[in-house]
Amino acid sequence: MKSKKAPMRICLFPGTFDPVTLGHTDIINRALPLFDKVVIGIGRNINKVPMYSEEQRLQWLREIYADNNKVEAIVYEGLTVDCCKEIGADFILRGIRYVNDFEYEKAIADMNRSLAVNIETVFLTCLPQFTSVASTLVRDVLRNGGDVANFLPKAVNKTIKKNIKRGK
Repeated sequence: MKSKKAPMRICLFPGTFDPVTLGHTDIINRALPLFDKVVIGIGRNINKVPMYSEEQRLQWLREIYADNNKVEAIVYEGLTVDCCKEIGADFILRGIRYVNDFEYEKAIADMNRSLAVNIETVFLTCLPQFTSVASTLVRDVLRNGGDVANFLPKAVNKTIKKNIKRGK
């Protein structure tokens, strides 16, 4: 008797990742045992002007996860559920830092579910040490000349330090 192969559990982790933080990598790393594949989706948001280019953010993610074939990084535009359909993902992964994050994320999850009933949103809470690590806060610290090394993966720190030395 042939055994049926279970379908792959693919999730999309959407965000701007501007820049990629240890909070992001914490969520990704803890999601890896739950899914066969984690696709990090850098979403284009016309309402946001990113500090770092899409190419730079992709490069960081690809460098951070170069040794992990379960992780892929892409850029997408439009509805997150449409991206899920394109890549074969049945799950959307979201990180939660605070209670008010949950309220906001639940509203989005409900909307996504109404658009695509077969796509489920999975929430992971940040580890306590990453609760205050938000890309927005990191960008503010960077713009004001502060040290963000404790909030970023090595690959991101390396690039930012090079850019600071060059005066960028």
